[in-house]
Amino acid sequence: MSRDHRLLIVDDDTRSREMLAEALRQANFEIELACDGEEAIDKAGHSEFDAVFSDIKMAGVSGMEVLETFRTVAPETPVILMTAFGSVETAIQAMKQGAFDYITKPVNLDELILVAHRAVEHCRLVRDHRHLQKVFSERPRAASTIGQSRKMVEVFKVVGKVARSRTAVLIHGESGTGKELIARAIHDNSPRAARPFVAVNCSAIPDSLLESELFGHVKGSYTGAHASRRGLLEESSGGTFFLDEVGDLSQAGQAKLLRALQEGEIRRVGSNEAVPVDLRVIAASRRSLHQLVNMGRFREDLLYRLNTVTITLPPLRERPEDIPLLAEFFLARHSTEKQAETASLSPGAMQALLHYPWPGNVRELEHVIERAVALATHTVLSLDDLPAEIRNGEGSRTDQLENLPGTLSALQREHVLKVLDSTGGNKEQAARLLGISRRTLYRCLDRYGMGKDSSSSTSEPLDSATS
Repeated sequence: MSRDHRLLIVDDDTRSREMLAEALRQANFEIELACDGEEAIDKAGHSEFDAVFSDIKMAGVSGMEVLETFRTVAPETPVILMTAFGSVETAIQAMKQGAFDYITKPVNLDELILVAHRAVEHCRLVRDHRHLQKVFSERPRAASTIGQSRKMVEVFKVVGKVARSRTAVLIHGESGTGKELIARAIHDNSPRAARPFVAVNCSAIPDSLLESELFGHVKGSYTGAHASRRGLLEESSGGTFFLDEVGDLSQAGQAKLLRALQEGEIRRVGSNEAVPVDLRVIAASRRSLHQLVNMGRFREDLLYRLNTVTITLPPLRERPEDIPLLAEFFLARHSTEKQAETASLSPGAMQALLHYPWPGNVRELEHVIERAVALATHTVLSLDDLPAEIRNGEGSRTDQLENLPGTLSALQREHVLKVLDSTGGNKEQAARLLGISRRTLYRCLDRYGMGKDSSSSTSEPLDSATS
């Protein structure tokens, strides 16, 4: 671990202050000292720290006042309070007021270092969370362009190319993969971005209402038509018209849509007057339109009109390396919307998300995170906050995870080894930091070729592992 995490130690006892500082310096933390609460409060307004360790009982300004100041000036900075055994009640009260943790005196140095690692990791996650909140506030549809997998990068390239034109685009993908979001991304990055984006779900409109919905009607054209009304195609003129689940459109609806696309004009129901429309059409389907054509359920000439460029969205199970990015994004989104303080996912919860096959794709992942945020009572979402089917690994794809793309496997390996290194090879402490059992940690190390024979730095033998 590099010496890049700054900790502030606040204690009016010089010997205690220096002892704590030396222990944490040896653990590769950068240390700044404050000889009393007043100096700590002054530093709070001028410096940024990854964590603060403060004694509670000090002459003048108390540790509770230091806590209150950091909660106001730097709320993302964890504050750990130190107290004698007789003051535990005070420390518990401090936890209720926002302290990250408390340590009893005399301080156990191993516990001190472990808490320091936890605190700086918490601080990093909170700061990353705030950054994602800022990104979401500036780009509310950013979920459509989140992904680092090879398949999604290829999708983004096509989006960038077709956005500049008025070319018709056909988007294929399972339900929940984000077809409408990709359509919106194309619109938002096109010269038509200032004009309307009109979306219609073809499977949701009955045939009896389809013509009126798409083309509009004039007053008195049918029973109940009490006023003239523009249709959705006319509303989208100059912008983008998105046809979701176009494969569910009836044969009559397909014929009328084809005529409008060919002629560049529409006629409202009950009117002979042609109304010109400037259409840029993006269609989407969860089913193969080519197969529907072969089955006689979709017009081949309409297919040719719609699929000038085809974009295929991969299901989430085929791009697992994007799951952490999407999960953190949705966590930031729903924490902001619900004004919740949830800041991160525990390693155990993230592993469960990675193991689940996501039949509902990105939409299901968002719903899971939204539900967890709504019900959570703490800042870190744990495995217990997830639905039972995800906790229990129903539909688990553990075998697939063994063969994940090198990027994700390498990241997981790097993180595990980094945490193990930060604890000086102490596997029990490393497992606690990772939020997993020691037995799970041993299995990971065996996979990395660092099992019993190559782990001489550990403080305990392999056969002492417990779940």
